Amino acid sequence: MLKEFKDFAMKGNLIDIAVGLAMAAAFGKVTDGFVNGIFMPIIGKIFQIGDLSTWKIVLTPAIMGADGKEIAEVAITYGTLIGAILNFVIIAFVMFWIVKAINSTKKEEAPAPPAGPSQEELLTQIRDLLKK
Repeated sequence: MLKEFKDFAMKGNLIDIAVGLAMAAAFGKVTDGFVNGIFMPIIGKIFQIGDLSTWKIVLTPAIMGADGKEIAEVAITYGTLIGAILNFVIIAFVMFWIVKAINSTKKEEAPAPPAGPSQEELLTQIRDLLKK
């Protein structure tokens, strides 16, 4: 059973998938940094909208409790959702171009040659030749 698991785990496809997932996780962090650190501030500056991650709808404002401690506000932070959507769109766009580039490098397979005569046809031809 251990040998079967080792054979399964060491198959090329499984290792390729694991490496691809690790690279995708790292790529996700890079694009997240790009979107939140570079792209969104530029968009905010161009459209005069400020920092998108601070966009929110406050449901309950922060208040000072009777004991002197601040009770945090309750808010829907839709700006982070917009950032996540932009992050997804950028990742999807880059992955599309990667797959497109890989597919363009693949050679088109030549069509299979037409199938030859079947075994029965060959035997029939041999029989007919022997009859002559």
